[in-house]
Amino acid sequence: MSRWSAGSVQTNGITMHYYRSGGNKPPLVLAHGLTDNGLCWKPIAQVLAETYDCVMPDARGHGFSSAPESGYTNADHAADYAGLIEALGLARPAVLGHSMGSGTTTQLAASYPQLVRGALLEDPPWRPRSHASGGPESVERAEAWRADILSKNQLTISALLAKGRIERPGWPDAEYDGWTAAKQQVDPKALDYARVSSMPWWEMVPQIKCPTLLITADVEKGAIVSQETAEAVAALNSRVQIAHIPGAGHSIRREQPQRYLAVVQAFLATLY
Repeated sequence: MSRWSAGSVQTNGITMHYYRSGGNKPPLVLAHGLTDNGLCWKPIAQVLAETYDCVMPDARGHGFSSAPESGYTNADHAADYAGLIEALGLARPAVLGHSMGSGTTTQLAASYPQLVRGALLEDPPWRPRSHASGGPESVERAEAWRADILSKNQLTISALLAKGRIERPGWPDAEYDGWTAAKQQVDPKALDYARVSSMPWWEMVPQIKCPTLLITADVEKGAIVSQETAEAVAALNSRVQIAHIPGAGHSIRREQPQRYLAVVQAFLATLY
């Protein structure tokens, strides 16, 4: 971690901040989820950085990146990441995304196929068509999230840490530092991602042209992608592989880190 660097690029009309492990290694971009930031990848990236040059951006509205008044769809985020990849001169990196970051990664792979070697998607926010973004349930979800973030913005680090340990008791200790900092840094405007309409997954998935790994977990523990949705995704695109990791909910890498790393490293090895 001491050798990691930080920087920023101008992309798609914003300043995008990032962290980077560096080294003469194959590039790997890590796209975080809603209300997280780039350093939320730190525990996993410390392992992956032994083999890959890990680039961990703060998405718009998160961390130290710009927080514009609007522009929080998958397409907006994907354009940000495309500009980052080009600005840093990354040679067709693999891109690993979690939740919102998986939506970004999918859109990036679909819209900028020349930039993406492979896509890894950790429990993307792919709900059934009846619960698609932009509907009443997604608006309600966004407003609840906004209220939660505003309340967390007012907490001290110690109070936020205590709250995190109560809400997420199964996480490794190393996960909480990044999580608490991210919750204090996120701009409420970023929550528009959960409210505004993006291209639905059943339209994006068929457009992916690179090898793709969809990592799923247990819906009863909080994961979003159901078995039925995963099967539908695989039927839409033969390039998509499915890896189910039992015993985890939405934050798969935080709840089953060893199983997660084994799946991710095996897939990455097929790309480089």
